[in-house]
Amino acid sequence: MSDQKNTRPQVPDGHSRFLTTRQKKPNEKGFVGYDVVWEKFQKEAEYKVPKRP
Repeated sequence: MSDQKNTRPQVPDGHSRFLTTRQKKPNEKGFVGYDVVWEKFQKEAEYKVPKRP
């Protein structure tokens, strides 16, 4: 059988409408993870006390 490589190729950042994924560096066991960065898609309004009638 052929030997498999223990390294993973570098993957470019993935961009979507509200999130970005980035590849992490491999750890000591060779596991490669991914970071997911979410962008806010709702605006947060400041609360104002309603007027009294």
